Amino acid sequence: MKRVVFNRKGGVGKSTITCNLAAIAASKGKNVLVVDLDPQANTTSYLGHDGKDNVVGIAEFMESTISRNYRKFTSEDYIRKTAFENLSLISASYSLVDLEAKLEAKHKIYKLRDFLNNLHEGFDEVYIDTPPALNFFTLSALIAADRCILPYDCDVFARDAMVDLMEELEEIIEDHNPDLEIEGVVVNQFQARAKLPQQAVEELKKAKFKLLKPFISSSVKVKESHAEHRPLIFLEPKHKVTLEFAELYKALSRRSRTRKNNNK
Repeated sequence: MKRVVFNRKGGVGKSTITCNLAAIAASKGKNVLVVDLDPQANTTSYLGHDGKDNVVGIAEFMESTISRNYRKFTSEDYIRKTAFENLSLISASYSLVDLEAKLEAKHKIYKLRDFLNNLHEGFDEVYIDTPPALNFFTLSALIAADRCILPYDCDVFARDAMVDLMEELEEIIEDHNPDLEIEGVVVNQFQARAKLPQQAVEELKKAKFKLLKPFISSSVKVKESHAEHRPLIFLEPKHKVTLEFAELYKALSRRSRTRKNNNK
């Protein structure tokens, strides 16, 4: 299963959701790979690495598709272990920015899909973090993935943007990846007692978006986990937000099993 986390809006928690769902899966014994496609490399940092440490990652793989550099590398050479058992990473770096136009010009949009499909190591689950833009790297991820979840940060002005985004995703599914399923919206940074988040959620319901449960609460503990470079399950396994992520992962897994059984 390959899941992409995407929203064109920045600051909605893509990296937080990507890393914490992946970490929950790893804590349950799944062999998990995280792919960071965002030049900001927040996911890379969250998992304890640095995109400037001269270890090859996704930028070097992308470069190998348009030049002779790194041609002798195998797919597994781009994967690094993290400090967390069962959790591996393909890191990002800012050099992705310089590669984007070259990759587009040479029509390399399917290379990520082929790369992930040809990995020799069997990963049970792959999580892909994306930039806050529908650009070459995001489209590559959407083509490569089986599932997509959309983070939402309880901003009432973001509803119309989500409607537009869904229309674009439906077009991508039709043109490039008919097997991609939009699993739903992850409501992030939710404050149950505040009026504005409640209003934002109601706006999504009126627009008939599929809201995934539970919502992820706003908490300073999330920022602490960023600073510690440790996903919540490895930092505070009994914390409220950790348990929300665990329940969300369970709900997504349950949906996947149901779909698999229905397709038999």
